[in-house]
Amino acid sequence: MSGLEWLEAASYLVTIVGLPLAIAVYLLDQRRERQTDEEEIFLRLSDEYADFMRLVIDNADLYLLAPTEKGALSEEQRERKRALFAILVSLFERAYVLVYEDNMSRQQQRLWQSWADYMHEWCAREDFRATLPGLLHGEDPGFVALIGRIAATVEPTR
Repeated sequence: MSGLEWLEAASYLVTIVGLPLAIAVYLLDQRRERQTDEEEIFLRLSDEYADFMRLVIDNADLYLLAPTEKGALSEEQRERKRALFAILVSLFERAYVLVYEDNMSRQQQRLWQSWADYMHEWCAREDFRATLPGLLHGEDPGFVALIGRIAATVEPTR
């Protein structure tokens, strides 16, 4: 075989083996990048929820960490409580829009389940459920339907 024939055979070998290998490496890299992006979104949302919980602690007089309301609240306290619930609903909607999909991968389901748990926890509160309808105007229709189902089926906290 001449040098030119060797080069031609090598080019066929590269085409047959190298091209599919390059495509596979590219697809694997894209998958890893997508997974990293999903985890980054989840971490940012988790940080926002932690910030919200700091607000809850800073407003301890609203009894948001207690399963049921303790005593009557003043008008100013009720207004602050409604504002905190509005922030929470906004955060839940953001999580829904960024994380939830109808056909989620196992990884996506894992990330979403934390948010579903938070929603169930808050929807179990009577005061949150009572405020919820007024906070859902203009929100994503899919999110409104989802949190509505959760609120309708969750066991109230006693």
